[in-house]
Amino acid sequence: DVQLQAFGGGRVQPGGSLRLSCAASGFTFEDYAMSWFRQAPGKEREGVACIHTNAGSTDYADSVKGRFTITRDNAKNTVYLQMNSLKPEDTAVYYCFVGGYWGQGTLVTVSS
Repeated sequence: DVQLQAFGGGRVQPGGSLRLSCAASGFTFEDYAMSWFRQAPGKEREGVACIHTNAGSTDYADSVKGRFTITRDNAKNTVYLQMNSLKPEDTAVYYCFVGGYWGQGTLVTVSS
């Protein structure tokens, strides 16, 4: 079974940083693009970042470009999301996603 376990969320002040991790199992990790999505209270889920397989090319939502970095470690079957210069509008539950499967989500709260 595909399993995605996201962790690393928490509460941080504006301007702070967090690193999210998503440990994957149940599929050949290196063969799949991995994505992070987020869902803020009262809003629809939106794509944040994606990292592809070959050469690890990446895509980002305009709202996080220059602040967030997605990386992957194929040896550890893990995808990361480094979030810097966090803003209150980044507050959301963050989910990792692959091929139709969602992780359980980890809450990020940006507040002073």
